[in-house]
Order: sequence, then structure tokens, then C-alpha cells
Amino acid sequence: MDLQIAAALVPLLGWAVHGGILTHRLAAARRDPLTGLHTRAGWTARAEHCIRRHPATAVLLVDLDHFKNLNDTHGHAAGDAALIATADRLRTWCGRHGTAGRLGGDEFVAVVRDPAAVNLDALTTALHRPLPYNGVSLPLAASVGVCRLAELPVPLLTDALAAADAAMYAAKGRGRRGSRLSR
Repeated sequence: MDLQIAAALVPLLGWAVHGGILTHRLAAARRDPLTGLHTRAGWTARAEHCIRRHPATAVLLVDLDHFKNLNDTHGHAAGDAALIATADRLRTWCGRHGTAGRLGGDEFVAVVRDPAAVNLDALTTALHRPLPYNGVSLPLAASVGVCRLAELPVPLLTDALAAADAAMYAAKGRGRRGSRLSR
């Protein structure tokens, strides 16, 4: 190979490798390392896209109940197992109808294109199923708040999250272990 051609190709190869590394890092930054769900940034981008394309979209906010007690009683590894199980259950429930994410701590979020295609009671049941862990059955519970974008005057993600948050806290106020639609 001509020396001049080789000298010209080396920087191009370097830039290609560098671009690949940056792409991989960006993708990794948009995934929660523990659960594999989208992080806030990754989920937000997908949710906003979903809202633009599907006017019947619903946004859900999920908060594990008594998570601190589970961590304090059974240890942080058990807490991690609970977070992973919750993520798996939420991801499975969303299926091909939506996208799940982890906002942080024990807070999860989901957006579904067609709320009629998914069963909210099935999600609540799944989130309340005990988790087998090291020979014991860990009790899991979650409060779920739901906002259907069609109920908002302007279908914005920030408003939907605020309404889902209020509905989630209303579910917690009813004694937890439930779900609530925004009103």
C-alpha cells in the first residue's frame, strides 16, 4: 500500500473507533446499570416521541412501598433484587405497547401508547407478587399513579408526570398497594 494512502487512513480509522466508543458510552448512559431500564434521559426522549405520535398515551409513575424497610430488614442485596424484579415486571407489562424506565431509587415510570391494550390491574397484581429471595419470600408492594394524556388540556410530558405523581400519592394515601388514575 502506498505510504501516503496509509497515512491518510490512520486518522480516519482513529475517528471511526472514537465514534464507536462514544456511541457505546451514550447508549450505556441511557440505561440503568442495575435494572437495564432506560434512565430518565433515555425514557424521556422515548416518552415524548410516543406522546407526539399517539394521542391516547398514558404515563405511569410507580413507587415501591416500604422499600426502606425491606432494605433495612433484608439488606441492600435484597433491595437490589426487588428493584430488578420490579423492573422486569414493569418491562413485561409494557411489552410492545410502551417503554419503562427507572427515575432513580425505587421510582419507576412507564409510557404506554394505548392504555386500553394493557391491563392496569394485571400490573398492580404483578408488582405485589412476593419475591423469592435466599429461601424467603420478600413482600413487594407498589403504588401506581396513571395519567391519560387525553385528560390533559395540553398533552405535555411534564404535566402528565405531575398528574401521575399526584395520583400515585393518592394511591399511597389510600393505604398503599394500589393504583389510581389522575383526575
